[in-house]
Amino acid sequence: MKFATKAIHAGQEPDPTTGAIMTPIYQTSTYWQKSPGDNKGFEYSRGTNPTRKALEACLAALENANYGLAFSSGMGATDAVMKLLQPGDEVITGNDLYGGSYRIFTKVFANYGIKFHFLDLSKPEIITEYINEKTKLVWIETPTNPTMQIIDIEAIAKITKSKGLLLAVDNTFASPYLQNPIDLGADIVMHSVTKYIGGHSDVVMGALMLNDEVLYKKLWFIYNACGATPGPMDSFLVLRGIKTLHLRMKAHCENGRVVAEFLKTHPKVDKIYWPGFSDHPNHDIAKKQMKDFGGMISITLKGANLKETFRIASSFKVFSLAESLGGVESLINHPVTMTHASIPKEEREKAGVVDNLLRLSVGVEDIDDLIDDLKQALV
Repeated sequence: MKFATKAIHAGQEPDPTTGAIMTPIYQTSTYWQKSPGDNKGFEYSRGTNPTRKALEACLAALENANYGLAFSSGMGATDAVMKLLQPGDEVITGNDLYGGSYRIFTKVFANYGIKFHFLDLSKPEIITEYINEKTKLVWIETPTNPTMQIIDIEAIAKITKSKGLLLAVDNTFASPYLQNPIDLGADIVMHSVTKYIGGHSDVVMGALMLNDEVLYKKLWFIYNACGATPGPMDSFLVLRGIKTLHLRMKAHCENGRVVAEFLKTHPKVDKIYWPGFSDHPNHDIAKKQMKDFGGMISITLKGANLKETFRIASSFKVFSLAESLGGVESLINHPVTMTHASIPKEEREKAGVVDNLLRLSVGVEDIDDLIDDLKQALV
């Protein structure tokens, strides 16, 4: 089954009672049992709900995985993966990653004796210098948030498999339409479903997709025991959003390319981060592991201090100044004060997250309106 067909049909069957084409919203917390234990697989909606079950099957199909788990947020999904670890374990991760991931690693799980190594993963072999008997997990983003670093998933996976380590990939920026880490050797794929998969800025959700049954059972135990599971209405909204994922991603990519090319030569732009440019670091890797280059772009403003950066960020009329990304509407974000504020200044700046950096999530509006908005704001 091809991607577009999976997006519309995977995990979903007509309702057996009414024939409804759309998966019903099973707005219930508990389920009738004919006799104790005779529950058709449903007992209590923290653990399983028919609407969420359909969504999880669809999510798994999109990533070419056997299993999917939906969580109440991307951070809930990340939290579940970290709970596979024990005090004393070590994790290798990137030095440019979502601020919420950095925060949960350093402010929550480090307190339980888990050690994190934040590395420049543009050259995969660097991880071999940090692997020891305590290393259990490698966690990567690609493209990274917000400087769009490209990490070679297949090369990292060869190392982790040879060392018996788990590899988890945050695939949020690419979406399953553009990149499938499990096909490249990853053990776990994480998504902030809030972003491209949901696609309409009206749901907060996360997901894990994987193939290994034993690992799935461990994660399902954490998912059920700790309870960071989404409700049926949110599950329904994401199922609805997924049906246009392939169409939306094509439009995000098309608009992203035009915006990136416009910004590349703009006199107000110092640096531009977009993996579609041939001079972007690891562009050849992006070409190999991604179907296209997406709608996420970051720029630094030439000669702009923080006050000038704020002025420009607040001058847009079509782009909205807001956190998050991946919705149909275009957003502009100032990572230093918004999504990455929890990362210490010194660590941020090492990764290129500086005061005059802005991150754009290019939406699916008419491209002429987006370019006109950039022209009037970047003055």
